[in-house]
Amino acid sequence: MSDRLLSFLGLCRRAGKIKIGAQTAAESIESKKSKLIIYALDFSSNSLKPVLETAEKNGVEALMINRSKDELSVSLGRLCGVISVEDSGFAAKLSQMIKDEQGGE
Repeated sequence: MSDRLLSFLGLCRRAGKIKIGAQTAAESIESKKSKLIIYALDFSSNSLKPVLETAEKNGVEALMINRSKDELSVSLGRLCGVISVEDSGFAAKLSQMIKDEQGGE
């Protein structure tokens, strides 16, 4: 896999520092474990809305990754469109990688 961002997400999964899926991401936010929410560009807006509302309410940054659900799923070895990163270091690195890729927003 030549995609650095997806490779890094795979590393986070192997380290056990992410939760996959809308429901588990929302639970991670509510339990104050989530440091960052990442979602695929083609993730259903109906499924995403409650996650984003919960993230906003709890002050958790949420970023869209410029990858499809399929690409994200392949890198993580499990079908997914949204993840919660539960480690501050990984979250900071991923946030920076995503923002750099998007032109440094």
